Amino acid sequence: MTSSDAPSGPFEGPEKLLEIWFAPSAADCPDAASSKDGKFGLRRVPRPIWEEMLDIVKCKILSAVEGTETDAYLLSESSLFVSPHRLILKTCGTTLNLLGVPRILEIARDHAGLSSVYRLFYSRKAFMFPERQMGPHREWKAEIEFLDNLFPNGSAYTVGKVNGDHWLLYLTSPGGESCTPSGSTAPSSPILPSASAPESEPEPEPSSSSSAPEPEEPSEDADDTIASDYTIEILMTHLSPEGRAPFFSRAPPEEAEATAGADGMTISSEIGITHLFPPHLTTLDAYAFSPCGYSCNALLKWRPDAGQNPARPGEGYYTIHVTPEEGFSYASFECNVPLPTSQTDKPTSVPDLKTLIRRVVDIFQPGRLTLTLFISSKDNDAAEEEEGESAVEAAQRAFKSALTLPPRRSDAKGGDGPAPAGERGTYAGLYKRTDKINYEFGGYDLAFASFELRSLPS
Repeated sequence: MTSSDAPSGPFEGPEKLLEIWFAPSAADCPDAASSKDGKFGLRRVPRPIWEEMLDIVKCKILSAVEGTETDAYLLSESSLFVSPHRLILKTCGTTLNLLGVPRILEIARDHAGLSSVYRLFYSRKAFMFPERQMGPHREWKAEIEFLDNLFPNGSAYTVGKVNGDHWLLYLTSPGGESCTPSGSTAPSSPILPSASAPESEPEPEPSSSSSAPEPEEPSEDADDTIASDYTIEILMTHLSPEGRAPFFSRAPPEEAEATAGADGMTISSEIGITHLFPPHLTTLDAYAFSPCGYSCNALLKWRPDAGQNPARPGEGYYTIHVTPEEGFSYASFECNVPLPTSQTDKPTSVPDLKTLIRRVVDIFQPGRLTLTLFISSKDNDAAEEEEGESAVEAAQRAFKSALTLPPRRSDAKGGDGPAPAGERGTYAGLYKRTDKINYEFGGYDLAFASFELRSLPS
């Protein structure tokens, strides 16, 4: 996204994504049992405290939405999501994302009684303009060194072609027990005089994937939801003129800021973002930047009992950020709601992975895109036991099916047969896969794939 007070020159769309878990689940926070309104753990932290941390990162809060389990802050450069036990900070441009980590750790300790880190993840796509970055973000090696100085057991990886589209990941190994009121320090905690000895991180194991039947939708009654974690990212570049056009401000410059929220919601409705997921499950917050750019956060109640049991999460999010300028156009979609892979035609249901990918791509019409699915190994192991395949292998199948085969009407607006070309939401561009990699990390598995546009709708 961009704004009227942004510096001249190209804007860096690809985001820096930081995710810190202070406990395995919200139920493991010290004050979980005493809360009656969902405001415990990190959600007890006052907004001014987060604003002070974001000053370090060089961004600000534009608006916020409170859910039953998560608070979603829309930022001048992307998003902040705060759950009782977890914080997700996603920032674009030349923000100093990692410089906020020490302050985040202090806030968690002083305001939420969370004095240890269970796991930390930091990832990003390769920058378009690395020379414009500042601080530790000037190069991947410096980012690794910055995090290594804070955490004793981190591991860093480059996934994909070093001279092409690739994805960078840093993660720590899981801690032992979660945070406790006494302040015990888990192995993933930052290096302090009282820190425990680090545990070694097992090396990732690249694995090939093969075509196989798609896995079933996760059961709402599964009893392993505490350990589950699922994040899909779709990172898109070279957006088509039609895909970029809606994100240029139509409001007079003097009115743009006052109408930014309303304009963002209008765009969301006009191009189909409001119907990526069933509207009755979605609380959307959107912002249209001037002279161009767009951001939105959405909270999704994917379980009807969301917020009632800290050990049983039922609310997730998706977030979208768009930099539409020709020459460095970029759009990102991220979602942590576990998606089924078996297709459903029910408009009231959460879409399957293939359908969601096609809906997102139809909106932005990228020339190139990278997809990542990051999923906890417990879920992956269960899929292997039940289906004879892993969840990441099924994801690779969904990636390929969504992008290399002509979409059907049911993928977008319902009905049977091939979708007509040329309609907003039924863009039928076909892609070729240029890279496919599966990784097994300590406790997590990754499906990574890159695609390029092969043919446009006729």
